[in-house]
Amino acid sequence: MGSFALQPLSFWVPEIDGLNPIGVVRITVGDTDIYEEPDVQSPIIGQLHRDQLIPIFEEIKNLNLLPNAPRWYRLRDGYLNSMYTQRVENRHLNESVPWVHEDGTLGEITVPYTRAFLNNPLYGWLPVYRLYFQSVHWITGVDEGPDGKTWYQITDESDDNLRYYVPQAHVRLITPEELTPISQEVPWENKRIEVSLLKQELKAFEYDQVVLHTLISSGIPGIGGSSPIPTSTPKGAYNIQVKMPSKHMGEGRITDKIAAYELPGVPWVSFFIDTGVAFHGTFWHDNFGRRMSHGCVNMTMKDAKWLYRWALPEIQFYEWEKRGFGTKVIVY
Repeated sequence: MGSFALQPLSFWVPEIDGLNPIGVVRITVGDTDIYEEPDVQSPIIGQLHRDQLIPIFEEIKNLNLLPNAPRWYRLRDGYLNSMYTQRVENRHLNESVPWVHEDGTLGEITVPYTRAFLNNPLYGWLPVYRLYFQSVHWITGVDEGPDGKTWYQITDESDDNLRYYVPQAHVRLITPEELTPISQEVPWENKRIEVSLLKQELKAFEYDQVVLHTLISSGIPGIGGSSPIPTSTPKGAYNIQVKMPSKHMGEGRITDKIAAYELPGVPWVSFFIDTGVAFHGTFWHDNFGRRMSHGCVNMTMKDAKWLYRWALPEIQFYEWEKRGFGTKVIVY
């Protein structure tokens, strides 16, 4: 399994060639290119790979393109498009707690990524998923990990018999105050969400006042292969039906392959179509304003969390799932 997998990641970004980085990004796909200039037509001068952590020195927006054009980051040598990156600022290690609530409590990953391990009765500690920065998981126990230190037990919401462990230092426990409902005084019928597929934007309304206006990424048609479920985001009028603070999306396999289509801990999920279409936070791309998904409405972590708190049905802090006839959603 390798001793590195059990160690905290580095949190210090050094000065490089006299330059102070403004932040760090994680590469979220197998390979992405470094360009000579902040333009995809310029020469490719290098390549980066999944889960590399890259210091960035400047953020550039090309104002000659569309308003929702992807940003560029200046690296020490060359430029990187923001499309397949995740900013991993404010990362830190966390203090230990001796126990968690009997119903489980929510925990957010605060390092760029951490490797989860399964404790197999026959084979001992086996690596499974990588859990990524700002993903959210149900913490259901405190135990000793393979390195003799305190680790949290995570119960996978897709299978309550599937439990794996991560270093306690890599998880921040979320407080109930963070998830208090927003605008409870507004009557149910006076909240609505509108999604424009053409503009790739979302607006949330109280009465006829816009209270949230943000870019999203909806579904790309035809990327689901032989799946009978369409991967474009359907147009129409709906209502939020189910809310979950954490959802394991993907194919549902237990694996240690980082390229597998497995997304445990997708946060702040609000389903509005019974084929599985939802609003949710996104940690695997930063290309809001363009179609990117398998049908869901991808949002930034901040916006998805706000919508989760604002929209109905209201969900209690220790509820893993809430069903109900909720806020109206119009997709056009």
